[in-house]
Amino acid sequence: MPKMVFIDPDGTRHEVEAPLGLSVLEIAHRNAIDIEGVCEGSLACSTCHVIVEPSDYDRLKPVSEDEEDMLDLAFGLTKTSRLGCQIVMTEDLDGLTVRLPSGTNNVMG
Repeated sequence: MPKMVFIDPDGTRHEVEAPLGLSVLEIAHRNAIDIEGVCEGSLACSTCHVIVEPSDYDRLKPVSEDEEDMLDLAFGLTKTSRLGCQIVMTEDLDGLTVRLPSGTNNVMG
């Protein structure tokens, strides 16, 4: 089974199993990783914002216009920022590493 790594804001690493077809947000929730996901993956917020390691970023599918619009609302936006609900695990993403930002902007609450 593919694996991925979440890195907390304090640097703690969590290597977890990453079932194919699940989003990074779903994988985080299955493993008690602290990602909000207020809109439950409906691409209506930015609370599942993750920062993809630069070495992994080019392995992802391109950012959609809708995701780009939501990313504009994310706290601590970087060049490799993505929404966890929009990254779906594939064999090609085995070993994906993402950092969790130090905060979120919840515009829904």
